[in-house]
Amino acid sequence: MPPEDHPQRFLLANELHARPFPAVEAPGQAAYLAIKPITDAARRDRARDRAHLLSLLDRFGVAHPPPDATHHFADLGRFRLKWESHTEFVTYTAFLPGLGERAFDPAAFEVFPADWLAEVPGVRFTSALLRIDHIPAEEARVNAQLGDWFVQESVACSRVLDGAAIIASDFRIDSAGHMRLAVFVAPGTGPRRVGRIVQRLCEIETYKSMSMLGFARARQLSPQIGELDTRLSGLVGALTTGESPPDETLRSLLGISAELENLLVKSSFRFSATAAYEAIVHERIEVMREERVFGRQTLAEFMLLRFDPAMRTVQAAEARLGTLAERSMRAGTLLSTRVDVDRSAQNQKLLESMDRRADMQLRLQRTVEGLSVVAISYYAVGLVGNVIEPLAAPLGMQRGLLLALLTPLVVVAVWFLVHRIRERLTGGH
Repeated sequence: MPPEDHPQRFLLANELHARPFPAVEAPGQAAYLAIKPITDAARRDRARDRAHLLSLLDRFGVAHPPPDATHHFADLGRFRLKWESHTEFVTYTAFLPGLGERAFDPAAFEVFPADWLAEVPGVRFTSALLRIDHIPAEEARVNAQLGDWFVQESVACSRVLDGAAIIASDFRIDSAGHMRLAVFVAPGTGPRRVGRIVQRLCEIETYKSMSMLGFARARQLSPQIGELDTRLSGLVGALTTGESPPDETLRSLLGISAELENLLVKSSFRFSATAAYEAIVHERIEVMREERVFGRQTLAEFMLLRFDPAMRTVQAAEARLGTLAERSMRAGTLLSTRVDVDRSAQNQKLLESMDRRADMQLRLQRTVEGLSVVAISYYAVGLVGNVIEPLAAPLGMQRGLLLALLTPLVVVAVWFLVHRIRERLTGGH
């Protein structure tokens, strides 16, 4: 009998093949669309994404994907469709055979019905038109075409995968609202390899755009971070000079800490996602094995000059938030210590005051105790005198003399009795 399989063995093994590359023939075109929720706070409704895909498939009468599918290929007659579902977004890629009358014709995007596009569950964060052609015999013609299609100061171009293709883009949005990506395929390059190049280009554009969402977030947070930094510095300065009461400063510091934590919570996902997307962009470019062609900048150089500074801004914003949170925590600890010390001094003064009051009460108690002995003795002598007065005549003593002899004894007895009672109540102290 074979050993028992782990419950997720097949699921995890199949995950490595969950997003296969398409097979793309040259010449051809591709229309690429990526959709995500309008804000980071909005969670993706995967059911709506699936329903939107099915509505497109139903228009062409093709089969539906499995309920838990994260990708799907479909032949819609005029074009082939590839759909992918990711953590934050979904993508649609339509592959059309042949080239249009003019390069990057927006008509290629009409494969997606206008009413269907109007009902997308989210917003478009990137779209692209791809032109896939053969490298002409006169390779210099490619350079001339790049001059016609792209903005010269921005165009990036390179030979990739050991000469299998030439890729180019200026990563600008054209008048039709799309990015333009060009692929020139060398003779002998198979459809699978062309498909890998096309998919990697789409991934570079997609993850670059997703990374820039982190840059927008960092730029949005910059004024708030600066304000919190100023307020925190002012509180720390007031702490060293003692200009304001520690309790009041601590309340203000707690308010700043709460605002910092709120910013960290709201930004942590976007900043973490940006770091992951940035890594994917550089990895996808690295595996293309670029070589310079026509003396133009490569994709790696383009990203180094224009993309990486934005990513460093995101990293700086994240680091600044973390540093402010740590500074706030240290200042809070220092201020709490100072408040505790002040409170200890106040408690010490209070205890000293209580000791003085207790001492005064003890003195008063002893004074009252002495007066009580006198008062009790006075009444006790009178009672005892009434009791033994009949014995005075037989003894030949006057009543006054008898009371005079009894008074010291009664006073001593009363004092002893009061002293014993006090010792029992105070435990001998």
